[in-house]
Amino acid sequence: MLEKFLQTLMDGLAVGSLYALIALGYTMVYGILKFINFAHSDIFVLGAWLSYSMAIMAGLSMQSAVPVAPWIFAALGAVTVLAAVMQAWDRAGYDRVPAAWRGRLPTPGLGGTLTIVSLWGWSSVGLAFAARMIATGAAESSAWRTVAGGVILLAAMSTCGLIGFCVERTAYKPLRKAPRLNVLITAIGVSLLLQNLGQLDWMFGTRPQGMPRLLPDVTLAQFAGSETVPPVKLHLIDVVGAGTAVVLMVALDILVFRTKLGRAMRAVSYNDRNAALMGIPVDKVISFTFVLGAALAAAAGFLYAQKYPGLGQTASATWVLLGLKAFIAAVVGGIGNIRGAMLGGLLIGSAEMFARAYQSPSVADIYVFGILIVVLLFKPTGILGTNAQEKV
Repeated sequence: MLEKFLQTLMDGLAVGSLYALIALGYTMVYGILKFINFAHSDIFVLGAWLSYSMAIMAGLSMQSAVPVAPWIFAALGAVTVLAAVMQAWDRAGYDRVPAAWRGRLPTPGLGGTLTIVSLWGWSSVGLAFAARMIATGAAESSAWRTVAGGVILLAAMSTCGLIGFCVERTAYKPLRKAPRLNVLITAIGVSLLLQNLGQLDWMFGTRPQGMPRLLPDVTLAQFAGSETVPPVKLHLIDVVGAGTAVVLMVALDILVFRTKLGRAMRAVSYNDRNAALMGIPVDKVISFTFVLGAALAAAAGFLYAQKYPGLGQTASATWVLLGLKAFIAAVVGGIGNIRGAMLGGLLIGSAEMFARAYQSPSVADIYVFGILIVVLLFKPTGILGTNAQEKV
């Protein structure tokens, strides 16, 4: 009985660490803008599928390596050309246009944004090609396969960060002063857009796929070379996932509370207008928050795909439920609180695994939503959340 309890606890912490990584992204965005980015869970799905696509492209599966889709080069080429045109427009064209016409034309600054997107996109493609070059040694050594997996992780985080940047600039930035309901509806629309785009044949398609193993599928004892078999099996991927979640949580905590950028983020969260008056670049801080949250979601997607190699289509109910549980973890721990997101993820993951082990998998979700109801009844701000006092 003790062995079963310890094994279930380890499994709960492993799953909870993945929930915590996704919940950290929810918390980051809510802490700055005070709205729920429902498209965040779809970035997590994209992270898993992008990891799969890059692994296939690198030749790390049973089949031979496949080339990069031509539309990616066409899209990046078009963005590069448009960036060059807009840069010339920003520097020479805009000032020569009569003032009465300027309100109907693109304002200066778009060229810089497109340049960032272009360079960022080419860098992500470069990382994917680097993984392909490293993977050539995977047949001789499993260590090279793991290194290629690390590069694929960086490429997926970079690509999802770029997607988060584009979503914020195109969908959320124009609604910065709009009512909260408008932004909420837009977030749901972006979520549906990403889900349906992923099902297109030229994207990921609708067929389930199996993610290649990029990390050794061994227990920690086997990885360490131990001949004794411990009563509790702790897999290497679980240790990597939990360690990644803890490291990122600590890094985010230091970033927010110990750095100049963190002070700027907290100032924008408190009052964006006053922050702008103090010289803080509000738009850049918000964009950075979205990029950071998307990168965390991509890391969670990569680790999830390594733990559960079967990937369903992007609109699968499994993905939707995973994103919902991560959101519940953020709310239970105290949305807007980094440590609360970690605590909520571990709590929800442990509750789910214990319910599966000691009762039935069919009732596991009842306990997850039950915890949410109890927390909302007795502490609506979450376990580590604080009550915000407003003057009337």
